[in-house]
Amino acid sequence: MSAAAPHPVARLAEEDTLSLAERAFRRLRDAIVQGALPAGSRISERSLAASLGISAQPVREALRRLEQDGMVVTLPRRGTVVADFGPDRQAEMGRIRAALEGAAAALAAQRADAAALDALAAQLAAMQAATAAAAPEQVSEANERFHGLIHQATGNAFLIRSLAALRAFDHFGRVRALNATPQELPRALREHAGILAALQARDPDLAEARMRAHVLRSLAVGGLLPPAPRRKRSA
Repeated sequence: MSAAAPHPVARLAEEDTLSLAERAFRRLRDAIVQGALPAGSRISERSLAASLGISAQPVREALRRLEQDGMVVTLPRRGTVVADFGPDRQAEMGRIRAALEGAAAALAAQRADAAALDALAAQLAAMQAATAAAAPEQVSEANERFHGLIHQATGNAFLIRSLAALRAFDHFGRVRALNATPQELPRALREHAGILAALQARDPDLAEARMRAHVLRSLAVGGLLPPAPRRKRSA
């Protein structure tokens, strides 16, 4: 039997401190987002393990997570393939995410304790440092943790699970937006600072409005939604 063809993913570095399954998940997720593993391509567990330089078990765990996140699907007679991340699907899932993120911000404004707000402030500082260093990948990671802290602050298990199910679309849209223009990093930082200010002010309506506007604008910048029409100034 001939060996499976290698997949276009880089080997994992031995010095990485995350678990093998987590590192494999992130590497494969990024390969899908960046198009190295395009929609419809068949995924071979054995070939992936060889490409990454690890055993099959962590790859199996990573693929299970990717399937839960909707990034890969298992089809009859085809096996595991990369899911279609076309613009129409991105747009509809983005709108759903904007609504859920807004609801999470509103609940967090009411329920976040002092420790949660302090953690969010610390995460915003990390985002600021990454923005100053012009490091989109670090900004993306800090951004993801910032949103995750808001989700946890809601204390609503259903909402947390629903947002977790959108992680793949969230990551895809965030990467597209943060790499769209040089102005996006400082703009995103200002918007997150505004969201935190609304949470600290315990203003659920303002927190929801700012979060929803932030997510929708980010999707538009990333080309996943049409830009919002500009309002005409009254005479």
